[in-house]
Amino acid sequence: MFLGEYFMTMRTRSIAAAIAVAAAVTGTALLGASGAASASTSTSASHGTLTISNGSSQVLIGGHKVNFGVPVRDLAWSPDGAKAAFIDGSGNLDVARPDGSGRVVVAKNPGGQNWSHPTWQVTPKDSQIGLPARDNLIFAARDKGVSRLKYVSAKAVHGTPKTLSLNGDPGPGGALPQTGNVWPEAAGHYGTSVYANVDTGAVYIRDDYTRQQGGKLTKGSEPALSPSEEEVVFVRSVAGHDHVLVEDFMHGNHIKDLTPHATTDYTEPAWSPDGKTLAVRTPSGTVTLPSDGTGHPAKVTSTVGLAAYRP
Repeated sequence: MFLGEYFMTMRTRSIAAAIAVAAAVTGTALLGASGAASASTSTSASHGTLTISNGSSQVLIGGHKVNFGVPVRDLAWSPDGAKAAFIDGSGNLDVARPDGSGRVVVAKNPGGQNWSHPTWQVTPKDSQIGLPARDNLIFAARDKGVSRLKYVSAKAVHGTPKTLSLNGDPGPGGALPQTGNVWPEAAGHYGTSVYANVDTGAVYIRDDYTRQQGGKLTKGSEPALSPSEEEVVFVRSVAGHDHVLVEDFMHGNHIKDLTPHATTDYTEPAWSPDGKTLAVRTPSGTVTLPSDGTGHPAKVTSTVGLAAYRP
């Protein structure tokens, strides 16, 4: 079964059919950076508000600098935009309000570990198949040179992260790798997430809604799942530069290069909430481009940092 068939079914199926189908799933420049933004980072409500974190305490939110009081790295927004999760200067996993207030250490780094790239997994309760509601944070934890995906409740205070289970069709490459996994990114209403593996150089998908089925998608890194769960964007080296490509599950897993004429590296793509735009990091700042490949990258700030959209 193609992944496209799976995701099409996810949109229209009954709960009983879901289990059977899923089992086959084998404005301004920030922080004093030189240059001015060529476009506003504040957009319509459906499009979301572009934000950028760069490891300092200042985060650009809708063209305004917001001081979070601690260094902010790898900021990610909850699906309702009410909370931000990030890694602080001590390596802990924190959650705070959009103005930086109400900061809580969700999980305290025990020391000697490198935590990165938290993402929100928020799903409603489904009593028909016995799944509880989820409000978790998934992130990558590297300990003694080994990276694993971890999760913890987003409501925890100094919680203890657990290792995320990774099951599914082993495919021709053998069992799914349990180590070397990085860059988790969740989206949609079913707990689905994607991640990359540094050892295999591939992107994988994980569907927590349907008994944790998962599998390998394609070669690449730094994946991000679209809000509709119908596409995944990722980074792949092409002719000496990092390009941004998108895989379309709904049309035979077709892959399209969104930056075919790249003369610089395009990395760390992030979807807008409406799925129409991608924000992408470059060595000279942040650009946006249409997710359907119909336009060219447009620079929006000279700041170099991780882009994210607040819904």
